[in-house]
Amino acid sequence: MPCRFSRLPLAALLLASVLTACSSTKTEDQYVERPAEQIYQEADAAMREERFKVAAKLYDEVERQHPYSEWAGKAQIMAAYAHYQDLKYDDAILALDRYIQLHPGSPDVAYAYYMRALSYYEQITDVRRDQRMTRLALDALSEVVRRFPDSQYARDAKIKIDLTNDHLAGKEMEVGRFYLKQGQYTAAIGRFRTVIENYQTTSHVPEALHRLVECYLALGITDEAKTAAAVLGHNFPGSEWYTDSYALLVDANVRPERNEKSWISRAWSSLF
Repeated sequence: MPCRFSRLPLAALLLASVLTACSSTKTEDQYVERPAEQIYQEADAAMREERFKVAAKLYDEVERQHPYSEWAGKAQIMAAYAHYQDLKYDDAILALDRYIQLHPGSPDVAYAYYMRALSYYEQITDVRRDQRMTRLALDALSEVVRRFPDSQYARDAKIKIDLTNDHLAGKEMEVGRFYLKQGQYTAAIGRFRTVIENYQTTSHVPEALHRLVECYLALGITDEAKTAAAVLGHNFPGSEWYTDSYALLVDANVRPERNEKSWISRAWSSLF
């Protein structure tokens, strides 16, 4: 039986060949060299029209055709910005890493570091999920502050660092509460202790101290419970958490009292 593909008309094969040639010619025509400024202006126009994918490709084309021109560096960072605006954060980070490597002394390098940090920061997810991206954001934001302490970017980075730390502390609290509900008090204490020692400026500290009171009382370690309550009452006297902690101690027939040998006292005195 003859192969049915041999019945394909010769005219069709010729047509396919012609179409392929035309397609190839058309593709090549798209890459005809043009002035860098012209391509760059087209990319800027695409950005204004919020056609970010098109803009990114055009900025890349500036660098591809004119890698040593004054427009190349500008195009690199603008391509990263186009990816960022298009929510293509991984592409933005790759482009920014490359820009930083190639232009470490550029006046725009501080902005590149800042945009890189933002690309991580805007990927932070709910505290119930893995916090790898939150830690990457914290590292990147901290690098902005360390490298460019007097810049406008450092000021905003510091604010975002506080928010990022609060997010990480929230994750520790969520896991700690889970362990507490399961009666796994030692594991819960470990999480709340992390908040006290590593995230002491966050909004979660008062609750962390209260949860330590709960855990230590459940374990019968009253000295630590009294210390946690005393530190809580001294630093957050009007909080609902201190009211709850004080009530727990009264039910246990003890009062808040700070033990200077406790890890809580040592952590607090070293931090404040």
